[in-house]
Amino acid sequence: MARRLVRASLAVWALNELAEDAALVVTELVSNAVRHARRASVRVIVERTAKGTVRIAVADLFRTQPVPCLPGLDEEEGRGLLLVAALATRWGCDERRWGKIVWAELEARR
Repeated sequence: MARRLVRASLAVWALNELAEDAALVVTELVSNAVRHARRASVRVIVERTAKGTVRIAVADLFRTQPVPCLPGLDEEEGRGLLLVAALATRWGCDERRWGKIVWAELEARR
C-alpha cells in the first residue's frame, strides 16, 4: 500500500522518474518502522516540498532513533538505511513526544 501511495503521488506531480527509487525508500522506511517499533500501524506521508523534490516520511510510536550500521558481507539484514542514504538527497529523523518521523528527500534530475 505504501508503494502504491508513493507511485500515485509521484504520477500526479509528474515525477515518475523518481518512482523506482521512492518505492525502495518507502519500503525500507516502513519495514524498519514495523520491525523496530513492533507495531502494525505506521503512517506514511508523501509531500512535494519543491517543484522537483518529494519527501517520503514514515511515522511510528517508537522513540529510538534509527542508526545506520555496516553489516558483514554474509549478513542478510542491516542495509536498509544505507540504501536510503544512497538514493536520497538527504534523510533524517524528527523526534516527537509520541515517537518519531523518519524521512528521506528525493530530487528529480534537471
